Amino acid sequence: MSTLTKFRVPTREEVSPNNQAIFDKLNSGLGFVPNLYAAMAHSENALGNFLTFANGATSFSKKEKEVIDLAISQVNDCRYCQSAHTAIAKMNGFSDEQIIELRKGGASWDAKYDALAKISKSLAENRGRVNEDLKEAFYAAGYNDQNLVDLVIAAGVIGITNTFHNLVGVEIDFPIAAEL
Repeated sequence: MSTLTKFRVPTREEVSPNNQAIFDKLNSGLGFVPNLYAAMAHSENALGNFLTFANGATSFSKKEKEVIDLAISQVNDCRYCQSAHTAIAKMNGFSDEQIIELRKGGASWDAKYDALAKISKSLAENRGRVNEDLKEAFYAAGYNDQNLVDLVIAAGVIGITNTFHNLVGVEIDFPIAAEL
């Protein structure tokens, strides 16, 4: 017989003063503290370290970051991140239909997004062993070596949240994304 161990999301009062300050900053910027971030606050350092890493400078636009996040979250079957990044992608101008296509690893309406979605999906599926045709298409779409390096970093960021949610299963506090 197995029992499901529920990973508790701490409240502001239950976390360290350092994490309380981060909660306050998240509340002022987002209007709430996402459950996945709050769950990281069980650790004295994880939330701050993660947010520093996740919010670092990148050569990708906000829309391009969503292309990466949607494709990889789908591969990693993370319902939390699929839902969060569907909401963020909508705020960044993607339609529901485009978001579904990005989650499937393509973008028929835009060659540059298409190349980025395809290489992102393959990167996650193949642990970095992307076929040369996808890399060539990435470069042909206008991306460069800096973008390739930043893609690996972006994949790492979303991989952390995908893995963390798949492990702890905290409640999704975004509108639930459609199943594919």
